[in-house]
Amino acid sequence: MDFSLNEDQRMFVKMFEDFCANEVAPLAQETDHKEKPPLKQLEAASEQGFLGAIFPEKYDGAELDMISYALLMEHLGKACASTALTINVHVALVGSAILRHGTEEQKEELLPAMSAGEVIGAFALSESGAGSDAAALRTSAVCQGDRYILRGSKTWVTNAGIGQLLLVFARTSDEPGGKGISAFLVDVDTPGVRVGYREKTMGLRGLVANTVYFDGTEVPADRLLGQEGQGFAIALEALDLSRVGLSAICLGAAEAALENGTRFAVEHEQFGGPIALKQAIQNFIADSRAEVEAMRHLVHYAAWLAEQGDSRLRTQAAITKLICSEYAMRIANRMLQVHGGYGYMKEYAIERIYRDLRAMEIAEGTSQILRFLIARDQFAPHGISLRP
Repeated sequence: MDFSLNEDQRMFVKMFEDFCANEVAPLAQETDHKEKPPLKQLEAASEQGFLGAIFPEKYDGAELDMISYALLMEHLGKACASTALTINVHVALVGSAILRHGTEEQKEELLPAMSAGEVIGAFALSESGAGSDAAALRTSAVCQGDRYILRGSKTWVTNAGIGQLLLVFARTSDEPGGKGISAFLVDVDTPGVRVGYREKTMGLRGLVANTVYFDGTEVPADRLLGQEGQGFAIALEALDLSRVGLSAICLGAAEAALENGTRFAVEHEQFGGPIALKQAIQNFIADSRAEVEAMRHLVHYAAWLAEQGDSRLRTQAAITKLICSEYAMRIANRMLQVHGGYGYMKEYAIERIYRDLRAMEIAEGTSQILRFLIARDQFAPHGISLRP
């Protein structure tokens, strides 16, 4: 089995490194401290084709394979997790859903604009009573002739405050669970759409997440994505792909934490020498390096499954996201401890990395719901059906 990158992927890595070093990393602390959406970074990313990373060239996309996309997310996550997640939502949650399920007219209209950064995508699935239990959503879409009327509200709509396009999931029938859910492409300036309060968060302070309200919003029937009742399947498929990207972001952020901790251990002296000479510090570094390499192989394997269209991706994406989010948080915690009191100061990047990574065990499937999904799939062949 060949684990090496091909020539194109090695070229992309150099491109990603240069881009992140010049356009993203220098703004990471300011983005966090001022809670600024990464608009400048998005503009630079659009110029490089990264906002259409996995879209075909016919839609002005970069047509990256999934390993290359994971490498992009890794380097963005290493530079600034807020910027990385903003792009991952736009590309892997919204863009991939349109690419896989949109009509040709929808793809021709939206994907080139998304690639150019003229349209930023936002993902509207969660509700106050439908987070981990997303199939319990109550936002409704009633068909009236050639349009649907949307009513309800969505929470934690990532990119809503900067996005022009909402991918909205709403109930179109009374069928139980996910069977009655459909997906809609809604322009944010449509009458009846109101973008509400931006959530204040502990970490990922450059990421924009808002509550969005729909009050009799009229959506043309040609903005239905896929078929009626197909929305929940579309959401789950997009989440599989996005979890690969989010796992790669965790990998990158963990690498940044490890590099910061290693550098501090070399430079900071106690008891007559650098703390790198202390076995406790060495153990922190060694354990973290081992976990980073484990994360890397999980991410690349999940990305390879995604590239192949392999049905095993659903479970593997859950496994990868669970392990990467928990390992990354563990690494950040150790590296903050390596910094001692300095790690608790906002002047040091490890403080931001630590706060950013805490969200990763919650976003796009909590560790608890991912463990349920993995256990469910493990027991299913034995005839045991599990419920949360």
